[in-house]
Amino acid sequence: MSLAAASSSYPLLSIFWTILEIFLWLVWFWILITVFIDIFRSSDLSGGAKALWFLFVLLIPLIGVVVYLIARGGKMQERKVWQGWEQEQAAVVASSRPEKGMQQFAPRPIATGLVGSTT
Repeated sequence: MSLAAASSSYPLLSIFWTILEIFLWLVWFWILITVFIDIFRSSDLSGGAKALWFLFVLLIPLIGVVVYLIARGGKMQERKVWQGWEQEQAAVVASSRPEKGMQQFAPRPIATGLVGSTT
C-alpha cells in the first residue's frame, strides 16, 4: 500500500502530511529570505558580485542556496555575531550617557514675535 493511499484511509495522517509540507515551505522561505538579506548586507561583496549571487539564487533556488551556504555560510554567522556585538555596544554607550538620548524629549521653547501674532 502506497503512502498516498494510506493517507486517504487515515485522515490524521493526511493532516500530518499537510502540516509537514506547510512547515517545510515556511523553513524554505525563511532560509531563502535569510540568504537574500545576507547577500545585500555583505560589505565584502562588490555590487556586481551581489547581483550575480542574487540572480544565481533567484534563478536556481535550491542549488543557489546550497552553494551560497557552502561558500559563504561561515562568514554569514560571523557577520551576524559582529552585528549583534555592535548593537550591544551601541546600547551600552546610549545607556551610559542618558542626557544625549533624552535631548529629543526635552521641551522646546515656544517662538514669540511671529508675524500676525497678537502678543
